[in-house]
Amino acid sequence: MEDAIRPVLTGHRALVVGIANDQSIAYGCARAFRNAGAELAVTWLNDKARPHVEPLARALEAPIALPLDVAVPGQLEDVFAEIEKRWGGLDILVHSIAFAPGEDLRGGLLDCSAEGFAKAMDVSCHSFIRMARLAAPLMTRGGTMFAMSYYGANRVVPNYNVMGPVKAALEAACRYLAYELGPRRIRVHAISPGPLKTRAASGLKDFELLLNQAARKAPLGELVDIMDVGYACAYLATPFAHRVTGGTVYVDGGANIVA
Repeated sequence: MEDAIRPVLTGHRALVVGIANDQSIAYGCARAFRNAGAELAVTWLNDKARPHVEPLARALEAPIALPLDVAVPGQLEDVFAEIEKRWGGLDILVHSIAFAPGEDLRGGLLDCSAEGFAKAMDVSCHSFIRMARLAAPLMTRGGTMFAMSYYGANRVVPNYNVMGPVKAALEAACRYLAYELGPRRIRVHAISPGPLKTRAASGLKDFELLLNQAARKAPLGELVDIMDVGYACAYLATPFAHRVTGGTVYVDGGANIVA
């Protein structure tokens, strides 16, 4: 499939946040953008993640590769300052990060602490708003922003717990940002992939059961992979989708339509 992709994003510059390894949804997005001709900036979370991400950045020929922990004051601003210095502008932003403290994620919502809820909301939702605030002035010719959600934002998924309300807030944030940024020709999408075998998902209880159920439920009869998500985002970033904004786009083989 990759050989058949035309370089429709040549001349576009994309910042992809959230690559942890070659199984990350963010990596699928970065590969898809690169295959379509875009130039990349990527980030790694910390020194532990750096050895896993730097080789991927080199393979993707990303000229900008930096550390970014959105919970560390100043790091987010440093990333966008470097993008402005090196590129002078930005066309695509991908926010593919989420976090909740383990004890708050494993317990039910009733038992989630105020501190854990606030941390999950800050890293998983409000950081996207902060990124959008910094990215928008660089998108002088318009642009596209993406945030990764999940079906658990709208329906109860057992063991998803605190992340359900957090992802619901993220989807609402996408709608409001799409409204505010529309006059600047900036489009905003919440992307809702089906369950994927990523490191982040491995923290959910009974995740293998969730994968099996998703495959049986999907009309297409199979699970999606990170490149399915990446190419959906690549399409939405092209001029072919310049009138599409504000919605939640499901990339799940149709599982979301089945009761």
